[in-house]
Amino acid sequence: MSEELLELVRRAREIEMTPSQLREQRQSFVYGNTHIENALITREMVAEADRKVELEDAGDR
Repeated sequence: MSEELLELVRRAREIEMTPSQLREQRQSFVYGNTHIENALITREMVAEADRKVELEDAGDR
């Protein structure tokens, strides 16, 4: 790996995302992967499913 790439990887490892940023990234990942298989999946559907899972997880605590 080049020194520049190694530096970028090092800096990326130090980033701590907020819960909101993690949620956005998770939803984006899920949407990207599910939409490939099913073009009817929308970002809104993914966001709603994520909200439901968060509520279920909160109830389990």
